[in-house]
Order: sequence, then C-alpha cells, then structure tokens
Amino acid sequence: MSDINQLRNRIDEITIEMIKMLKMRTDISKEIGEIKKNIGKGVTDETREDNLRSKIITLCNELKFDESIATKFLNFLLNESIKVQSDNKQTHLSIFHKAKAMERDGKKIIHMEVGEPDFSPPQIVKKALEEVFDKGFLKYGNAKGLPSFREALAKYSSEKFGVDVSQDNIMVSPGARFSIYTAISTLLNPGDELIVIEPSWPAYKECALNSGIKVRTITTTLEGKWEPTIEQIQKVINNNTKMIILNYPNNPTGKILPEKLQDEIVRLAIKNNLYILSDEIYSQYAYKKWKSILCYNYDKSIITQSFSKSHAMTGFRIGYAISRPEIIEKLSKLEALCLTNVSEPIQYIAMRALEADISDNTNTVQTRLNVLVEKAKEMNLDFVAPDGAMYLFARINQEGFSGVQFANNLLEKGLAVAPGEGFGEFKNFIRLSACQDEKILMEGMNILGNMLRDKQ
Repeated sequence: MSDINQLRNRIDEITIEMIKMLKMRTDISKEIGEIKKNIGKGVTDETREDNLRSKIITLCNELKFDESIATKFLNFLLNESIKVQSDNKQTHLSIFHKAKAMERDGKKIIHMEVGEPDFSPPQIVKKALEEVFDKGFLKYGNAKGLPSFREALAKYSSEKFGVDVSQDNIMVSPGARFSIYTAISTLLNPGDELIVIEPSWPAYKECALNSGIKVRTITTTLEGKWEPTIEQIQKVINNNTKMIILNYPNNPTGKILPEKLQDEIVRLAIKNNLYILSDEIYSQYAYKKWKSILCYNYDKSIITQSFSKSHAMTGFRIGYAISRPEIIEKLSKLEALCLTNVSEPIQYIAMRALEADISDNTNTVQTRLNVLVEKAKEMNLDFVAPDGAMYLFARINQEGFSGVQFANNLLEKGLAVAPGEGFGEFKNFIRLSACQDEKILMEGMNILGNMLRDKQ
C-alpha cells in the first residue's frame, strides 16, 4: 500500500507542477496576444503550430509515447492560447450591437453589416401565426421536431435536391447555428481537429473552441478566387482530424466551388473517414450552378439549413439538420438536454412557410448584389464578384488599413459594415450585406466612398 501511495503522491506533485507551468504559459500567451494586437498581427500562426506539432511527434517517437495523447494535449494548450488572445476580437455582431445601441439613442444607421433580409416573411406566415393557437401546437414535443414538420421537410428536401430524404434524416433546431453546435459537440471529442476554410462565418471556430476542438485553418485568397487546393487540405489531415466544414454559397465571399473541386474535397473526406458538415443556408441564393453535399449520399455528412435567409424568418429562430438516422439520434440527445424541444408554434409556422413561393426573394437579393458590385467597381474596390449568398467581400488597398477601426469610424457616419477580421486573418477587408433596398444601399455606398476618399 505504501508503494501505491508514493506513486500517487508523485502524480500529485507532477500535476501541481504542470498547473504552475500552465499558468506561466497562459501569462506568456497573454503577453504575445497584446503584442500581436499592437502590431496588427492575427491570433493563429499555423506555421508555428505545425513546427511545434512536428517537434512533439518527434519527441514522442524518441520517448516511445503515444503521439495521439500528446497531440491532443497540445491541441488543448493551443486552444487555450487562442482563447486568451481572442477576447477582444470584433465581428459583424460586435458592430451590429453597437449600431443598435446608437439607434436607441436616436442615430440613423444603414445596416450593411448583418445578413438579415429587410423584406418580410411570406404572407402565409402571418396567417399561420393566427392559426397556431386553434390548431393546438402548444405542447412539449419530440426533440427531433414535430413528425408532421419533419415529414414536410423531408419531402421539401427530396424535391429540391433530387435525393431520397425521410423524416428519420431530419432534426429541427432553433436556427442552423444550433445544428452546427450540436454536430461539432456530439460527433467530436476534446483534442480532435476539424478543418475550416477561410474566410468563414466565425461561429464554426467559436463552437469548436467551446468544445475543446482544435481548428485547422485553410486560408484562401482573393487572387485565388477564394478556392482552396486539395494539397492545402491534405497537408493538415492527421490522425486527430475528424471533420471538415464546408459553407457554399460562402459567407462572406459568396463563393461557390467549381463542381470538380468540390468532388475532389468530398473524395478526400471519404478517403480519410471525415465528417462533412455542410452549412447550406444560402442555397436559395445560388446564382450559378451549385451542388448540395446531400447529392453525394455520404453517410458521414451533415447538412444544415435555415428559414432565416430563404424565408426572411431570422427572428423565428428555426432551422434543421439532415443526416443519417444514427447521427440525427446523437444530435437530438444534446438538443433534448438543452431545449427539450423547439417551440411547437414556431415549427408549425415554418411548416406552413414551406408552401410559399420564395423565388422573388432570390431575385431581389441578386438584383441588390448586382447594384453593390457595380458601385464597388466604380469605387475601385478589390473583390471577386459573388456567385451566391448576399454579401460582397472587398479588400481596401490603403496602407495601414484596419477593417475594425474603419467599421467603427463608419458607424459615426451612419453606416454599419462588417470588419474582415471576423472571418479570419483579413484585416484589410470589409463585408457588405445586400439586405437593404437599392436606394438605401446606394446611400450606404456613397457614405463608404466619401470615407475612403477622406482617408486617402
């Protein structure tokens, strides 16, 4: 018994020393974060991380120690560094909340920072709001969603994408964001890795960090037309890689991948047994040929959809996931734990919304995007014309330009735009949303143009 107590005491001593060293490491990370902030450098340094990862794998071979344990521990340490260095990072939502506060104080703001359509939901939604009480959709329900709604979603998805979807493949969620959160949180474990292609919606990284998942970033460029290469993706795949996230049409660039490239990415994911989490909430706003990940019939794919963009139902908080029944079962267990179920009245309203013709929404946003594109060309902004979605992601070629500072200065002039750094290491970019009437968009672009001239 004395031997085991001695060993336990030794473990305690080592653990205490590890905590002391973790405190030292965290303090240094904070220092580095401040320096990066002052010189305008991004938080994540993939090259340094890869070099450190290689050293640790080499050390594991020398020590004859399981490298999967060591690299998962490394991923925990790297994530902690990212957290302490990302506390003050500003995104489109930061600007949105500031803009709303200014509006409450009486300031007029043109909103080109968030993807919230200014047009109303379909008229049938108004009628459904009146019906819901009498129809009796007012109770606790299945965590996966109302059977009638899931059946309607299955039929809708089958017809829209030309695939065979049943209600067992569907889970209703409070917006697509929650489906994304549940997929990352339930299918991956702390220390696992997922691949994100940037620029990207910041919630993917945030959900991963919250769950102890390490994000491996693939950075695309404007010069490369926002297309990743297969070599970039292959390079970051290792034994800890469990998932790749795709988002096309893309937020913020509006990019749609060439079908051949998307096919190659899917083949690579299948070869490496990766989950594919495909955020397709902008599929209604695809202005060139686009292919859903559903069409590949891959049993480790999860597709998320939402009524927020397609049906202009942002405030209703209603979306859904499509996947294999076994995966849906896992996601729904977390949803049951967190929510019990999505509000039955909202599910009924969304089910009725499926009956609406929403093609005018697509045409409206495309027309507005065209207005933004033409005006941006006149202003000599640097961008790739979007293939879909509702945004223009533009580079400002001015020395020392900071999208965050510029966005905050624009607020004082009455215009809200999203700083590029919210979507990755793109501090000299801004995202412009085409979710306002064309006249208002032109007014916003004029404010933007005047500000750019003043900075020259």
